[in-house]
Amino acid sequence: MLETSARLLRLLSLLQSRRDWTGPDLAERLNVTPRTVRRDVERLRALGYPVHAAPGTAGGYRLGAGAALPPLLLDDEEAVAVALCLRTGAGGSVEGIEETSVRALAKLEQVLPSRLRHRVQAMQAITVRPRGAGPTVGQEVLTVIGAACRDRERLRFDYRDHSGAASRRAVEPYRLVHHGRRWYLLAYDVDRADWRTFRVDRIEPKTPTGPRFTPRELPEDAAEYVAKGVTSRAYRFQARIVLHAPVGTVQQTWAGFGTVVPLDADTCELTTGFESLDALAMFVGMLGVDFEVREPPELADHLRVVARRLSRAADPPRGTTSRPPG
Repeated sequence: MLETSARLLRLLSLLQSRRDWTGPDLAERLNVTPRTVRRDVERLRALGYPVHAAPGTAGGYRLGAGAALPPLLLDDEEAVAVALCLRTGAGGSVEGIEETSVRALAKLEQVLPSRLRHRVQAMQAITVRPRGAGPTVGQEVLTVIGAACRDRERLRFDYRDHSGAASRRAVEPYRLVHHGRRWYLLAYDVDRADWRTFRVDRIEPKTPTGPRFTPRELPEDAAEYVAKGVTSRAYRFQARIVLHAPVGTVQQTWAGFGTVVPLDADTCELTTGFESLDALAMFVGMLGVDFEVREPPELADHLRVVARRLSRAADPPRGTTSRPPG
């Protein structure tokens, strides 16, 4: 049987690991009687931990939110994960979180065992993050949306689409997805009776949030659904391109710029989208493999124009000189 202090730490760790526990479940995990569990819960309350209890056969224990943040217990893997996420937040796409991430990381690293601190520092030394690669999102916006997803509450917000047109939306929010250096919300649009993907940096949430809703079945994996939407449906030019390379090779290099499905062992089909034919031509030219354009037909014509332009640049007529910019 664990000593009282060690048992309290173990009990606190269990209460933090999931939302609800029954008394018998906790007693079995701790190898004590339910009466001892009740006494230990009272000790945690005396230390400032808000442990709520519900009576009856369906009752149990739940660690609630208090007036102050109590200490958290993390195992080795959880501590490393939190530290790496804080390092990401210190230079990421969430506005206003950089300084607080650095402060929290300094507190965490101060108490990390040497073996874990070395793991975190090793990851930092070999990881390079791009800066200024996309729009930032206010942390308060992410907090409001994340809470609505968690609590299954309807969300109202003003939204600007890619053309700048404004609209008011009422949705059932399901998932926040980070894709291609941007944040997206996957939600069921109540007025349009369909699933929609929204860029979070274009959302202005309205509070308070709406009534609770009964969850619907997601159309597919949230990350895959968002990837399909942001790489094709939202753009002016949508393309299907056959690539003469194994699907694994393309996914390793260009993940996040489209969806790729295998055709056979040596070829695959890429579906993607861009706002202009110039950007689309530049992208497929950078793939580094042979390809065939299936659609749109304008892309094939534009590639011919680009090919002639590049050919002239590579082999200029003799006697010509480049003109200075003016």
